Amino acid sequence: MKQKVVIKSNKYGLIVHMDPEGDYTAILEELKEKFTESARFFKDATMAITFEGRVLTKVQEQEIIDLISDIAHVHIVCIFDTNENTERLYQRVVERNLEDMPKKEGQFYKGTLKKRQVLESEKSIIVLGDVEFGARVISKGNIVVLGTIRGSVHAGAAGKKDAFIVALSMKPQMLRIGDTDAQAQLIYVRKDEKPEAKIAWLDGERIYIDPLTDQDW
Repeated sequence: MKQKVVIKSNKYGLIVHMDPEGDYTAILEELKEKFTESARFFKDATMAITFEGRVLTKVQEQEIIDLISDIAHVHIVCIFDTNENTERLYQRVVERNLEDMPKKEGQFYKGTLKKRQVLESEKSIIVLGDVEFGARVISKGNIVVLGTIRGSVHAGAAGKKDAFIVALSMKPQMLRIGDTDAQAQLIYVRKDEKPEAKIAWLDGERIYIDPLTDQDW
């Protein structure tokens, strides 16, 4: 009998492949069965998830996330598609942050930060959304934005010079690492420039912004 659900796991998270032609209710039942059997392997883990095989509605995505969280006690922080660039970012985010960050309120922020909103954290923080113009994110550690930065971000706010800032698209109003501000010409983005994941890092007294794929972490 053909499996309607195949679950793969690695140190980056979970990949759930679902039969594109299978009945959705039957898929839910098989998901429930598989995660019940494997709950002891995932209990209290913090990870992201990727859905493959079929297009899900937002309601279906949330239903599956709730099912997995309730049965396997998995803390799912975000959903990723199978885009290659996003996958690279995901791997770096997890390797450099999730494994070293205990699960604590405030280290993951889900939603878009709008004008005049300020988000501050004692630890590295991952924003699951955009930072709009006029919004600010301040962290004593690293800042990862799984969206676009249009506002102001300050990583290493306690003087940490090896902090970094990562975003899927970086068009910041202000960028600061430690006690150093990025020069205006660095954060200027041409209108015709293709959005891509970038990393901002401090080398001496200068902040560099490079495509994330250029970094050999």
